[in-house]
Amino acid sequence: MITYNSVEEFEEFDEFKTYADEIAKTYDFVISKYNDDFSIDVDGDVDLYSKRLGLTVLPIQFNIVNGNFICDHNKLTSLEGSPRIVEYFSCSHNKLTSLKGGPKIVNCHYGCSYNNLTSLKGCPEIVNGNFNCSSTNLKSLKYSPKIIHGFFDCSYNNLRSLKGCPKTINGSFLCYENNLTSLIGGPEIVNGTFHCNDNNLTSLKGCPKFVKYSFFCYHNKLTSLEGCPEIIGAYFGCYCNNLSSLEGAPKVIDGYFDCRDNSLTSLKGAPIYIQDYFDCSHNNLSSLEGSPNISGDWFIEDEFKTFPEYIRYEIVKKIENL
Repeated sequence: MITYNSVEEFEEFDEFKTYADEIAKTYDFVISKYNDDFSIDVDGDVDLYSKRLGLTVLPIQFNIVNGNFICDHNKLTSLEGSPRIVEYFSCSHNKLTSLKGGPKIVNCHYGCSYNNLTSLKGCPEIVNGNFNCSSTNLKSLKYSPKIIHGFFDCSYNNLRSLKGCPKTINGSFLCYENNLTSLIGGPEIVNGTFHCNDNNLTSLKGCPKFVKYSFFCYHNKLTSLEGCPEIIGAYFGCYCNNLSSLEGAPKVIDGYFDCRDNSLTSLKGAPIYIQDYFDCSHNNLSSLEGSPNISGDWFIEDEFKTFPEYIRYEIVKKIENL
């Protein structure tokens, strides 16, 4: 198997070119330039994954790769040799503990999931696409990219805090399945969907004020919705918490609102208007006071279907369907 040679091993540039050509032939990529620092530029993709050679180091120093660079499912312990500039970069399913040596500029996607990272130090400051560091045993988001133009996935880690997270994420933000007790330090603007479900949150303080699409905070330990985003562009899921009130909920929901399996005794504080369905089943309701205007279905136990608020809802639906 071909392994990485440090630049000190090449006495002549022609020797380096011969070695580089052998690497290119082995991994089936096209070299567009041999650089004076004994690195190579590649026109197209570099696939170090498909042949499953179990690389422990990268075979050569890459410089610019005008395509995808995929080194997943190897045994890498270091990213030394990675391209400095690349379109799409994925180093998932390795034995990495650090991102040192990784690319500095990524124009599309950066994926480093399924490793054993102790830190994000070494990742690029700007990712012009998605950043996926899920399932890496991370305990901190310190050294995260400053700007992410796609989604940011840090789910399935051991995070207890979002401090260090970018302030603006231009796609979705996924921080579910961690050990978060607070959202303080998280993004201020999310131009996608916000997933903070399946944590140990007791409060939504620190939430972004604006979430373009959906917001999911189910399977936590929330007792209140105070602090949740003021504007939700699609769905809102807060089911399976310890909510005793809906005070603090957004006023308008352009999708569904699901608050089932909580400890609600009334619907006071519920959104004024819900575009899709409303599920408030499996609570401790004694009244439907505060119920919203609902365009979709209303899921509730049969015992409440004789209450004035539900009868009014049914009448409105029948009129709308005439």
